[in-house]
Amino acid sequence: MCIRLHALVLALCLAWPALAAPADEIRAVIEDQIAAFRAGDGDRAFAHASPAIQAKFGSPANFMEMVRTGYPQVYRPRDMQFQAVEAFEHVTVQEVFFFGQDGSAVVARYFMEMNEAGAWKIAGVELRQAPELGV
Repeated sequence: MCIRLHALVLALCLAWPALAAPADEIRAVIEDQIAAFRAGDGDRAFAHASPAIQAKFGSPANFMEMVRTGYPQVYRPRDMQFQAVEAFEHVTVQEVFFFGQDGSAVVARYFMEMNEAGAWKIAGVELRQAPELGV
């Protein structure tokens, strides 16, 4: 049992640098998209979306309207807090807590994919109500 625990700890320590770099890169992509939303820069925000998302919405204007109306806490957040990146077999997920201008809180799960050039793109975002925080 103790040997297995040590092996698990060693494996996690060896994996940490591999997860740290993508986490920083993923965070930078999401932060830049949020900055683009705040600045009203549809072209820049749309550039962070995966090809499938770009094809679905067709234009930066359509994409910005969808985010503005469907994801208001993400479009103009009052604050946000990044959680750990989770890497599964075929998908990498970044959770972010968003706090809206109206005080509402949501958890956004960003589904990330790396393109052929090695750049992270946002392949989808799933929102859910944030859990109540007890004091």
